[in-house]
Amino acid sequence: MTDLNSSAVKKLLPVQVKEDVAWFDEPIAEHLSGMLLIAKMLELDSSTLIAIEHLTSKDTLAKLTERLGEEPARLIKGFQALDSTRTKAASGQAESLRKMLLAFSQDLRVVFIYLVARLQTLRWVTKEKLPVEEAWAQELLEIDATLANRLGIWQIKWEMEDLAFRMVNPVAYKEIATLLDSKRVVRQRFVEDIVGKIQNELFVNKISAEVYGRPKHIYSIFRKMQGKHLDFSHLYDVSAVRVIVDDVKDCYTALGIFHHLWQPLNKEFDDYIARPKPNGYQSLHTVVKDVDGMPFEIQIRTQAMHHQAEYGVAAHWKYKEGGSGHSSKGTISAAEEYERKVAWARQLIAWKEDAWDQLKGQAIDDQVYALTPLGRVIATDPNATPLDFAYAVHTNIGHRCRGAKVDGVMVPLDTVLGSGQTVEIITVKEGGPSRDWLSPDKGYLASHRARSKVKAWFNAIDAQAERDPKLLAKEAKEANEPVLEPTPIVDLMIKPSRKKKDAGDILIVGVDSLLTQLSKCCRPVPPDEINGFITRGRGISIHRSDCQTLKQLMLRAPERIIKSAWSENTSSNSIFSAEIALMAVDRHGLLRDISEVFSKLRINVVGVNTLSGKGMASMQFSIEIHSLDEITQAMKQLTNVKGVTSAHRR
Repeated sequence: MTDLNSSAVKKLLPVQVKEDVAWFDEPIAEHLSGMLLIAKMLELDSSTLIAIEHLTSKDTLAKLTERLGEEPARLIKGFQALDSTRTKAASGQAESLRKMLLAFSQDLRVVFIYLVARLQTLRWVTKEKLPVEEAWAQELLEIDATLANRLGIWQIKWEMEDLAFRMVNPVAYKEIATLLDSKRVVRQRFVEDIVGKIQNELFVNKISAEVYGRPKHIYSIFRKMQGKHLDFSHLYDVSAVRVIVDDVKDCYTALGIFHHLWQPLNKEFDDYIARPKPNGYQSLHTVVKDVDGMPFEIQIRTQAMHHQAEYGVAAHWKYKEGGSGHSSKGTISAAEEYERKVAWARQLIAWKEDAWDQLKGQAIDDQVYALTPLGRVIATDPNATPLDFAYAVHTNIGHRCRGAKVDGVMVPLDTVLGSGQTVEIITVKEGGPSRDWLSPDKGYLASHRARSKVKAWFNAIDAQAERDPKLLAKEAKEANEPVLEPTPIVDLMIKPSRKKKDAGDILIVGVDSLLTQLSKCCRPVPPDEINGFITRGRGISIHRSDCQTLKQLMLRAPERIIKSAWSENTSSNSIFSAEIALMAVDRHGLLRDISEVFSKLRINVVGVNTLSGKGMASMQFSIEIHSLDEITQAMKQLTNVKGVTSAHRR
């Protein structure tokens, strides 16, 4: 736990400019040079590199903009602002973390500069073998390395953790380092043998891949030993191999090959491709045993996933600049840009919560941190509503607010917000607040600041109304306008839906335990012929082989199609969704007669949609069944109903 009263904690920002030296008497020139080396290793964009070169400039923002450009100037001033934020007394650290969070959310490149500066100071201290207070190194582990982890910047995370851990716990560090070194030769030969076998198997199966032993980091080994209460000899992944292939399909194909070649260990498989980590990390992790029972870990990923894993969020700016060479599928869409910004902002909020946990009750932060649609973090009071959020963004946004979406869903304006939620404010072009917003009983506003702004608006209106009675009447009319609330959508549900199929009903050929879902476009049912499509972040989507959507996907992305089949262990109690479409001559009692068919067959109808016109009725029934035979039987009997001209499965 960080000691907030330690003087070392006040030295949180590496570049505390004191003439020509940084922290720990490192020459400024050497500090900035070291920062540039790290920044280039991370492949940061040109604006960030320029900002680092001039990080200690005392010029105004206007002069920096004129000399270096708008982006470098903004980054320099954004980073320098953290100087005063992070060197206050310990009593101000709670506010420091808030300001850091809000500053970082404005431009994530400020985070990169901050982390690069911290790592360079750590390298300097290590190189010069300087004595440091344990609290300083502990904070690097608890706050800064955690920040790098949240943003997926592994290159900084691993190095920072190992160097800081060596200072915090030198005994444990030396013990693990000695254990690693003692069997280094044996382990190296073992890994080389495994790498050779993998390369041969992939060559035989015509899969192009880069295969190599994965270096282990001392702090991660220590954490695993502590977390799982294991000694060094019982760790599975001290010996590890990484496999980098061309595409996602090859990831799963290679996994199937390895599971056939070696025995996989139960509960030691993680599919981070179907379920990416919150920081965007994607890979397949599996632990297998060789013929002698020796366990080892294999990580499988594409080159793009590897680049993301190494550089995390930092890779994004280099890609946008067009210089990374790691992506070849065109520019990033506005939707993808939006999703990324929101995801990163949520990781910053999560990091702040991580850091707060380290304070162990020494400071309390009850503020709510919600996001704008562009990923900007807005700090609001506890129990804040969308209206509070709107006023925190801008007074005029609050005045013109008439509705809100939270995480894409319309909500009432008195909804209490939680940290990490994305809030979209729906406004009108003109108008003002409602007096109802000031009523404590209605719960529209929780913050004193927002209430003050609403009161100020009405005070101004009242003052002007004394001079212009017509304005008072207009304001009264506007104030009585109802606040937009979401309109409930009622689905026609004849019976409640029952439990659907189990994940074990589907077998991805060569691989077990993958996340699967039945597609809604074709709703496959055993024994339909099926194929899988590897989605981004939702696992394997299962389609009927004759599905038109699947055929389009095969043309667009054939590398993401994967062989699938129904498991032999599919339970007869499994329930599947299906749809039947009917055309019939419209008549009185038609729906009743059709319902009787489903009732006699004991088929559960969960939804129905009808459309009538020109004497004909088009009807679509959503049903739940156990097998394809039930659909066949239902359609056969439905065509015998008076007036029904056709019945087919959708």
